[in-house]
Amino acid sequence: MSQPAASAPSAPRRFAPAVSLPGLAAGVAVLYLSLVVLIPLAALTWKAQGGGWDQFWDAISAPDAWSALKLTVAVSLIVVLLNAFFGTVVAWVLVRDRFVGQNVMNTLVDLPFALPTIVVGVVLLLLYGTDSPLGIDVAFTRAGIVLALMFETLPFVVRSVQPVLLELDREMEEAAASLGARQFTSFRRIVLPNLIPAILSGGGLALAKAIGEFGSVVLISGNIPFETQVTSVLIFGRIESDNPGGATALSVVMLGIALFILLVIAGIQRWGAKHAG
Repeated sequence: MSQPAASAPSAPRRFAPAVSLPGLAAGVAVLYLSLVVLIPLAALTWKAQGGGWDQFWDAISAPDAWSALKLTVAVSLIVVLLNAFFGTVVAWVLVRDRFVGQNVMNTLVDLPFALPTIVVGVVLLLLYGTDSPLGIDVAFTRAGIVLALMFETLPFVVRSVQPVLLELDREMEEAAASLGARQFTSFRRIVLPNLIPAILSGGGLALAKAIGEFGSVVLISGNIPFETQVTSVLIFGRIESDNPGGATALSVVMLGIALFILLVIAGIQRWGAKHAG
């Protein structure tokens, strides 16, 4: 009697998950972004126009507000120009040179990220205030604001330029040197064009940080109206003086400036990627 043929093993049944992981992750990301960023920003905008657009315009066009906005933008642009130069120099030294204490210097670049900003303000006030051990007194001056913002924004440029220098092909520089090109000419013709997108991107981040900075400037600026009063400190002053409408109106203006800067940075990064390709 012949044995019945063995039936082929059936393939294991696979059940499609009710919700795909990518879709679930995207939903969680959108929910988290909404709770942390979008809803608070929407509430800020709604509060700012709660008293009507006339009140909003009066709040941002008041003499002290206009003066603070102009000072904030002007000082921030000066800081970005200075750090675009010095940050590139620091990045160059960290990548191209070798010296004792280089790792320590590389670590110190990130110190502004780790220190609370109010601590930075205290340190700068002690070092460059009226009782400065260095004999330099820039407290309650615009120079003091520039100094504080330079300290806070330096890492943005350094950390944007540094990886580009690390990945840059040095054979082109060596070939230019072998053909008799001077070092400055080689830098200007070969290195700098590759660094410009990174410098602009880091400078944009530094500009956004400088415009909204509060902790490091609240002490050293002295908050003198029409002299050293920046926008972030003025917003804080309006809250303290029971003027939340004026504070939220200025906050919306700062929000608009920050969003514009981020859009410009995104455009620069796309241009840089296209330029690199």
